[in-house]
Amino acid sequence: MRKTFQCEAKIENLNTATAFLEETLEEIGCGMKQSMQLSVALEEIFVNIAHYAYAKTDSSGKIIPDTGSGQMSLTLVAEDGKVYMTFEDEGIPYNPLEKKDPDVTLSVEEREIGGLGIYMVKKSMDEITYENKDGKNILTLMKKL
Repeated sequence: MRKTFQCEAKIENLNTATAFLEETLEEIGCGMKQSMQLSVALEEIFVNIAHYAYAKTDSSGKIIPDTGSGQMSLTLVAEDGKVYMTFEDEGIPYNPLEKKDPDVTLSVEEREIGGLGIYMVKKSMDEITYENKDGKNILTLMKKL
């Protein structure tokens, strides 16, 4: 089974993307735990793409979230007891796997801002790959069912 959802990379499309994921996972009989983990991963990655993939920078080079627009796609493939969730966008090249994991032993006040979402995704998925190919960011998450 293979299904693709495409939309503008805007936060207001998150609910539609989530409904697409939930409907597809229900069709393949995905368990509750894996379904929740995939839903959380979808939200984290989708929000990051919507906020930053097409963002503009100010004169000092600082990223201004939510200032650009572009397309993204989400492809779900279910085969051999695994679900692959692939996100593609043509935004700013960014490999989230290179982001240093936050020190979760520190208190919230001591911890640097950012990185917790992708950390949670890394911990909940069985495999994650990233590539930038033909001007596209391609992030694939794999979860065993």
